[in-house]
Amino acid sequence: MITDDYIKFTIGKQKHIALIAHDSKKDEMIEWVEENKDILKNHFLSGTGTTARLISEKTELPVRAYNSGPLGGDQQIGSRIVEGNIDFVIFFWDPLEAQPHDPDVKALLRIAAVYDIPIANNRATADFLITSKYMTEEYERRVVNFNKIMMDRINRMIK
Repeated sequence: MITDDYIKFTIGKQKHIALIAHDSKKDEMIEWVEENKDILKNHFLSGTGTTARLISEKTELPVRAYNSGPLGGDQQIGSRIVEGNIDFVIFFWDPLEAQPHDPDVKALLRIAAVYDIPIANNRATADFLITSKYMTEEYERRVVNFNKIMMDRINRMIK
């Protein structure tokens, strides 16, 4: 059993990037992708439903589409994070409008935090992340070793 506090995972030079946008933010996402097309074309892109389709149509970049957010797309992206198949999330969400799938959005944000995945929730953060030196380098992320935490708790209970 691993006894380190953290488990390290390497994000490669080519990132697997998930692109997600609420309805009121889709145009902004497409504009942002178009502006950053030269960077994004070097990475693997995926996205939820309509967002993926629109980005692909408008920018001619290949984008793997999952279900739309309300139909489980956010959960699909979250599961890909857990599996190690998504390294980076750009999620333009609308904080001023209630979404029918808010619990799914919160779950996705939680999973990204648990698995130490960079996530941008607005254009400014996306700009900072996409221009980071780590976009062209490997990066070691640290994930809390929950097995060790559970074993420590069990050992404290036994004592």
